[in-house]
Amino acid sequence: MLRSCFLFFVTIIFIQNIFTQPAPINRKQFFLGDSVINVQLTANIKKLKNDKTKIVWLPAHIVMNFADTLVIDENIRIEPRGSYRKEHCDLASLMLDFNTNTSPQLSDLKKLKLVGGCHDNYSSEELLLREYLIYKIYNILSPMSFRVRLLHITYSDSLQKMKPYTQYAFLIEDMKDVAARNNCKEVKNKIFNAEQTDRHQITFVSVFQYMIGNTDWSVPNYHNVKLMVPLTDTFAKPFPVPYDFDYCGVVNAPYATPSEYLDLKNVRDRYYMGYERTMEELQLSINVFKEKQEMIMKYINDFYLLSHTDRKDVEIYLEQFFDKLKNESLIRYTFITNAVNK
Repeated sequence: MLRSCFLFFVTIIFIQNIFTQPAPINRKQFFLGDSVINVQLTANIKKLKNDKTKIVWLPAHIVMNFADTLVIDENIRIEPRGSYRKEHCDLASLMLDFNTNTSPQLSDLKKLKLVGGCHDNYSSEELLLREYLIYKIYNILSPMSFRVRLLHITYSDSLQKMKPYTQYAFLIEDMKDVAARNNCKEVKNKIFNAEQTDRHQITFVSVFQYMIGNTDWSVPNYHNVKLMVPLTDTFAKPFPVPYDFDYCGVVNAPYATPSEYLDLKNVRDRYYMGYERTMEELQLSINVFKEKQEMIMKYINDFYLLSHTDRKDVEIYLEQFFDKLKNESLIRYTFITNAVNK
């Protein structure tokens, strides 16, 4: 009898433990959230700053505080990434590896890129928020886009050799998930020029890059562009998916300069890098921008984490683009007559 009672209580406790254990984070749901996640990231920050060029995984402790009061406290791995930021920033961008034995709740996130401020100051944080805003704008315009999740991170040195500091940063969705959402798979290690990609989508991407004032991208070099093809037709022309916008006019980072091969004074000067199209083809893309204009401008205006001055600057810069779309002559001149690739 006593043995039966003992086994009964052990079973009850076991069942309770199963149901009270927090569910693992689902990476697809994770990037659907829009609330800011407060994060404490503890690692050898001094080593990360001093040895930015070395690709070495370092242990890190992460605490994630979600808006619904969920708190996850686990150990992960991090490593520096990003060639420019490794050389010029105080702290390089990071790759976060959640897929470890010590992070059961976060393991489904696998490896994600973290984009943080170049320096520990207000200006770098504003630039970071501007770039985050561009990802969100492109989410409004196209499902073939990277989702992002905003974090408010306190970086703490595990050896306490540096003072902690707090700054906004964001995680970028993995390309495999972008492709899966669009019933596609990623293409790698195959050389395509822009005209060998899906004609409508490369036109759309080119107009978008013009809108934000970005010339820092290239299809043949896979530079700030990923490619994917439909699962149902892997011989189809690939769809381009743009990312990494810190060199664009909307962000207007002090370190960003136009290519020496372009006759541009600064990155605020727009330059259309697309191929010549008919007016009918262009209109298919332009109609989407017109339809989404109000939603885009509202999102910018409501993005209170960015200062009023910065929001106004972004609005004015994009309004110049939308005003051009109201004039058919300007559309022809910009995207047909002055198309770089004819």
